[in-house]
Amino acid sequence: MIIPHDSLSQDALIGIIKEYVLQEGTDYGAVEFSLEQKIHQVLKALAQGDAVVVFDAESESCNIMQRKDPGFASAVRGITGS
Repeated sequence: MIIPHDSLSQDALIGIIKEYVLQEGTDYGAVEFSLEQKIHQVLKALAQGDAVVVFDAESESCNIMQRKDPGFASAVRGITGS
C-alpha cells in the first residue's frame, strides 16, 4: 500500500528515510553525501513524486521506492492490489 508521505508525522517520515538511506546498496553515485544531504534528497524525491513510501502488510514494514527502480511498477501494483 502506498502511504502519502505527507500523512506521516515528521519523526516517522525521517525514521523511514534514515532506514532507507542507511541500507547497504543504496546508490548515490560517485560523490559521497552526508546523512542530512541524503535525507534532503529523498524528501525532495518524495515531494516531486519520484519516490513513494510503501507499506508491506506481509512483512509489516515500510520502505521507500523510487520510480526509477527496476520493478517499481510491478511492485507497487502488487502492494496496492491494482
